[in-house]
Amino acid sequence: MVNYFIPIVVIIIIGYGLYKKIDIFDVFLEGVEEGMKIVINLFPTMFAMIIAINLLTNSNLILDISNLLNPLFRMLHFPVELFPLAVLRPISGSSSLVILNNILQVNGPDSFIGRVASVMQGSTDTTIYIISMYFASLGIKKIKYSLVVGLLADLISVIFSVLIVSYVFGK
Repeated sequence: MVNYFIPIVVIIIIGYGLYKKIDIFDVFLEGVEEGMKIVINLFPTMFAMIIAINLLTNSNLILDISNLLNPLFRMLHFPVELFPLAVLRPISGSSSLVILNNILQVNGPDSFIGRVASVMQGSTDTTIYIISMYFASLGIKKIKYSLVVGLLADLISVIFSVLIVSYVFGK
């Protein structure tokens, strides 16, 4: 039944258009044209995001920073293995899934680090990606406060991921 959902919706839309005597094909072409304009407006932003993500992941900059901040992380009882996930999650969902997969393969899903990484993945969002895509599609240039609030929410989620998993499962 699930496989028939989309075709049924399309048939209902076509039937409604015929009932209302709307030129369905012209309306469809207008929608495609509007969609293409949005894609063309978003392309520079998407291209810049892809370049930035590749630079971050391929340069080992995140690993170097985590090694540099390792004493601070130990003092705060924050697993250094989670730093790359915490940094990349607001930027890219797919990159953070790759890092989560690596964490789970190395540490196991039932380990403390695996549990924190899973909670972190589920409680944070791709803030920078969302803001850049949605705001660029609408032509909004002033993103300062949205970005600050979104990243602050991600930071709080990262901190509480460690605290809640520590409390529920112990360390």
